[in-house]
Amino acid sequence: MNDRTCILSRDSGPREGLIRLALSPDGDVLPDVRAKAPGRGAWIGVTRAELDTAQAKGKLRGALARAFKGAALSIPDDLGERIAQQLERTALDRLGLEAKAGHLIIGAERIETAAHSGQLQLLLHASDARPDGAAKLAQAWRVGSEREGSDLKGLVLPVTRTTLSVALGRENVVHAGLTDAQAAKRVREALDRWLHFIGPERAAEPCVTPAQASSAPTTSADPTAGPASTGI
Repeated sequence: MNDRTCILSRDSGPREGLIRLALSPDGDVLPDVRAKAPGRGAWIGVTRAELDTAQAKGKLRGALARAFKGAALSIPDDLGERIAQQLERTALDRLGLEAKAGHLIIGAERIETAAHSGQLQLLLHASDARPDGAAKLAQAWRVGSEREGSDLKGLVLPVTRTTLSVALGRENVVHAGLTDAQAAKRVREALDRWLHFIGPERAAEPCVTPAQASSAPTTSADPTAGPASTGI
């Protein structure tokens, strides 16, 4: 049985979808998103907004006190931000590992080819990708997977191409695709947990509009890439 129960909502679910909090030797409550820290842990499955509200109202402290059996504890004011940062790093690290394993492809032309041939399993875009480029790749994916007319499309990540490029050790990564089904499942699990926690408003940030894209210089030869970002 791999399910865990959120100490705030009391909802249960697979541990892969929840976030573990651990108690340091000094009594600090710290995020342990990889669930590797020793000792007793407490699990949460709420969004950051819900966590912040629970912390502000004292509900988080009460729930943690019960989970840690009354141990003295200190909750950092920026706990939500620390969790978000760890989840982002975990998701981007997973992408990097899949890239090293040869399961990830970048570049609009390569992704479009894989999509048309039915090999594409997951499509990802940087937050500053052009909508028309993302739409073109999504259409190729629908055609290649024989799902024309469906709403199948790529996932817009809440990070710019600069952050995505650094994570993958490549230059100007605007679009990325996974061609291995199990790799896509692993990446999607990491992304889903991250995006759920940061909430729909942040997770659903759209690609830039053509007007926004045309306001910045471009250094990429990829016609779907849009402008190159100059910073994070």
